[in-house]
Order: sequence, then structure tokens, then C-alpha cells
Amino acid sequence: MTGPRSAVVVNPVKVADLDHLRAAVGEALAKAGWPAPKWYETTPEDPGRGQAKQAIADGAELVFACGGDGTVTAVVTALAGTDTALAVLPAGTGNLLAANLGLGTDAATGLEVALEGGRRRIDVGVIDDRCFVVMAGMGFDAKMLEDTSETAKRRIGWLAYVGGAARHLLDRPMRARIRLDGGAPMPRHPRAVIVGNVGRLQGGVRLLSKAEPDDGKLNVAILSPGNLAHWAALAWAVLRRQDRVPLMETYTASRVEIYSNRAQPRQLDGDLIAPGKVMKIHVRPKALLLCVPQPDADPDLAYDAGAVAERAEKL
Repeated sequence: MTGPRSAVVVNPVKVADLDHLRAAVGEALAKAGWPAPKWYETTPEDPGRGQAKQAIADGAELVFACGGDGTVTAVVTALAGTDTALAVLPAGTGNLLAANLGLGTDAATGLEVALEGGRRRIDVGVIDDRCFVVMAGMGFDAKMLEDTSETAKRRIGWLAYVGGAARHLLDRPMRARIRLDGGAPMPRHPRAVIVGNVGRLQGGVRLLSKAEPDDGKLNVAILSPGNLAHWAALAWAVLRRQDRVPLMETYTASRVEIYSNRAQPRQLDGDLIAPGKVMKIHVRPKALLLCVPQPDADPDLAYDAGAVAERAEKL
């Protein structure tokens, strides 16, 4: 056996046929000369962090995270700061990190990415004792996630978020103060504040066009549309990938503090966390070793993911 020792942290609720997945992953790794992986199932009490830590203790050099956003975020938190690599096997309706890797909901492509050996050290954002790799947010984006049903996501995928978003387009804005790298507070009345490390939302929409995953900085977007016309102008500019997006301020910082006058919904990488008045976030530069499509040095983590998907058809 020449490949790395691996483990799979899987959310069994997100996998339609776990036995089939076990067989397919085991067969693909065996053909590549990898040892058989160890499997660890998540629980409602532990969505993956403890299982990933146990996998590292058991000698795993690479951990596959198989599940939704919560599973991936939990595994990222366990692996950050180690030399154990993370590979994503998207399950269910997929997740934000899978979208930024160009994997969609295809577990076979995620497996092929790991087998081809593209590796990249990327930054992670930290809030309290949890890590994220895509983006954290307070306000509108978290409300959208809160009001998007799991049934709709299973039926129509990322388009289900449109319904969740529509319910909150005219909500009153936050009253917030935002501090970047310890600077003076910036008073704002935003609908959402998003802090990102990479830039894609579900469906491949690139919100933070200048975000780079390993520059030691987080990108901050302050969204302040006041009516439906403002939302339409903002969305159109994002979809067209314009350099300047109306009603959206952007900054970079290594430390971000957001203070709201009232508790707001909050999210990490598409996974809801408890509402709160405060989000304090800092970056850990190049803390995570991530399996990415080749060429692994391209600024876009999803570069040439389509070619990987074609090669993954044999799996």
C-alpha cells in the first residue's frame, strides 16, 4: 500500500445508501493503492469534530468529510492546525465548501480530487472555538438559511434559497458597529455583514470576487440595500461579476468585530449557529491542508473542476 491512511467522517442522515458509499469508496481507494479507510459516523450530539479528532489520533493522514455544511465545519475545526488533509465528499444537498471546490453534490468527484493529489494550505476564519473556510455572516444571509426548508433543498437544490431570501428582502436593517483590525468603529445600517475567505455562494455565484484563500486576510462585505430596487441592482452586479457592486462595501482585514443593537441570526459556512449581538472573527493563516482540483496553485479553488468530474466518471 502506497497511499495515505484515511478516514471518513460521515453524517448517515445525509447519505441515501451508506453501504453503497462504503463499498464504492473502499473499492476506489484499493484500486489506487490506498489502505482501507476507517469510518466514523456523526451523531446529533457531535456533528463531526470529535470523530475527526479520533481519526487523527488513530493515525489518519487524510480525512474525508461526508455530509452537509455542519459536518464539514466540524471536521475543519478539528483539522485546523494539523498536517492531516481534508477532502470533501458532498452529500445531501451539498455544502458551501463543495461549491467553492466545484464539486457540486458529486461525491465521486470529491473522491477523484483526493486521489489525484492536489493539496493546498488555506486560511481559516475563527469565531470562538469554531472554524470556517468559506464565509460567516450575520443578518440577512443567516435569515435566508433559517427559512429555507430541507425538503425544498432536496427537491430543487440551491434554488430553494431564493424562497428563503424573498421572505426577508424588506426586513428592517441592523444598527451595527464594525471594527477592522482594531480600528475605529464604523457605524452602519446593513442588512447583512459577511466575512469570507473564499467567494462563492451556493449555485456558484461569486459574491467576493477578490477573495483569495491563502492571503492571510478575510474579506468583509457590508450589504445595505434599502428596497427591492436596491436588491435587484446589487444582485445584477454580483451576477455580472462587476468590480463595483452598488450598496455593498468591501474591505480586507485579519480581525473583524461586528456589534449589533439586537440579537441577529448568524451562520458559519452555511450552518446556523446561535443568534447573537456580536461576532468576533480572526484569521489563522494557512491552517488547513485541503484537497483541491489540479492545478492546486490556482487562486480559484474550483479551477478545472469540470475536467476532474469527467475523470471521476469511472468511479
